Amino acid sequence: MTAPFDRAPSALHNTQLSFDSLGTPLSDVTFVIVDLETTGTRAGQSEITEIGAVKTRGGEVIGEFQTLVKPEHSVISPFVARLTGITHAMVDDAPSISSVLPSFLEFSIGAVLVAHNAPFDIGFLRSACERLDYHWPAPTVLDTVTLARRVVGRDEVRNHKLSTLAAHFGTQVEPDHRALSDARATGELLHHLFERFGGYGVTTLEELSTVRQSGWAKRQAKSHLAKGVPSEPGVYMFLDGTRRVLYIGKSGNMARRVRGYFNASENRGRMAEMITAAQEVSCLPCAHALEAEVREIRLIGELAPPYNRRSKNPERNSWIVLSDELFPRLSVVRANSALERSPAPPLGPFRSRKSAQAVKELLDTLYPVKRCTATITKRSLGEHRPCVSAQVGQCGGPCAGITDTDDYRSSISELIDLLAGDLSSLQRLAAERMQRLAGEARFETAAEVRDAMRSAVAIASRAERVSALRRVPELIAAAPGFDSGWDLAIIRHGKLAGAGHVSARPSMGESLTALQSTAEWVPAPGPLPQETDSLPEETRLLAGWLETAELISVIPADDRGWSLPRQGATSHAHSSGAVRLSNPV
Repeated sequence: MTAPFDRAPSALHNTQLSFDSLGTPLSDVTFVIVDLETTGTRAGQSEITEIGAVKTRGGEVIGEFQTLVKPEHSVISPFVARLTGITHAMVDDAPSISSVLPSFLEFSIGAVLVAHNAPFDIGFLRSACERLDYHWPAPTVLDTVTLARRVVGRDEVRNHKLSTLAAHFGTQVEPDHRALSDARATGELLHHLFERFGGYGVTTLEELSTVRQSGWAKRQAKSHLAKGVPSEPGVYMFLDGTRRVLYIGKSGNMARRVRGYFNASENRGRMAEMITAAQEVSCLPCAHALEAEVREIRLIGELAPPYNRRSKNPERNSWIVLSDELFPRLSVVRANSALERSPAPPLGPFRSRKSAQAVKELLDTLYPVKRCTATITKRSLGEHRPCVSAQVGQCGGPCAGITDTDDYRSSISELIDLLAGDLSSLQRLAAERMQRLAGEARFETAAEVRDAMRSAVAIASRAERVSALRRVPELIAAAPGFDSGWDLAIIRHGKLAGAGHVSARPSMGESLTALQSTAEWVPAPGPLPQETDSLPEETRLLAGWLETAELISVIPADDRGWSLPRQGATSHAHSSGAVRLSNPV
């Protein structure tokens, strides 16, 4: 076993890669290109006979690792011996995998592992660690087969075998089914592939890990649209030839994110179609990422771009309301007029009518509320006949023999309390029903009850938090920013009225004074959920941001200030697991 060279500093530490993090230039990453020879093809049954590895950084070889390994339980078949040239005589005096593996793990620590057909080689290494009870470090892994398929088409090569690709690119080392030679050839191939990716604008490890081949050519042809996009937080908009907005997005670094649409890091099918139609990218710089998210929500709600799926058509949200009748019943509505006439607060908004209907059906089952749609007046009450649901005990009100409106409203008092925010009866009744269904072995139905109950609790909690924030005339908060500075926000009645950023805390007071004087005026919301100057999604976003921000000042509308009821919907949601709060108020 040859001694490894001195290790270079590691570029990665097994962290999850994302576009929100800073990109790691490929020239700054330490790669360990590894190849194994084995007695067979099945990890866990076959054994390793040779390990070869090359460590590179910035295109230069900084270390090599090579050793034969003596298999403990397997035999080297004549076929494998002819293919690799490795015989039993060669490995009789070789070290065992138990002594070799720690040295290899030490050699590759902190590096990105690379292999040709990586699942094979990495699978054997991981299996050996598990069998010997060694810690597997779970490094980032690149597969040169996968990378080659993305940039080297079948019009260039007949297949993507290592020998074929090495011949195509003219590597100095020719693979020969020996571990170190194949690792050296794979290392050369890797850097040839990097050159190909560089032509498409892929220069970081994060981008390399997410590229896709589908629709790449069409996107790459429009890459000039990304020029001039600033590297700062903001909202970007793709426009067609008539300057119609096709798609709106936001990012903490608009330049990097927009560039990703053209270097194939964006793999959503609709995006290839959108990029083909796009003729221009327009940008709206923002003070910080929070402002960018808020402006994205507002612009999508206002312009309804065809390629955006979220935040569009808020008027299509569904609500569960108690009807304004002699004997009220629950119904799922979208119209504002129905919300205005409801004798109890509505439950919502639900993003889909289907989810609202599932919750309504659960409430119909748990509470003795009238189900039938027949309109009942005092004059027609004596002539009313029980509906079909009443005949099987599933409809309250007149169908169940109740004729006094006060008695009826008393029977559904817990339902009215639920709509007002007290969810204790819902959790109690749902738990009883789930237990009863489980006792009858109706587990799927019990799961439907659980899911509907959690949906109702989560929706009620969300509405409670939105309502609490909308009551506050003004709230000023700050949170750590991207450059060790501070992101500032002025929130008025649940709407972002002003946003700023300061590089140091001592200058915060002066910046806040200027920000307050220019912040947007926001009117107080009306009594109904939809009577507000802000979108519910914006207020929910701000409420979530405030959980980790530092409050600077609050101007309350009443003695409650900015707070949530101790036994309100959010408290029930947190205890039931319907939502998770990092800092419950």
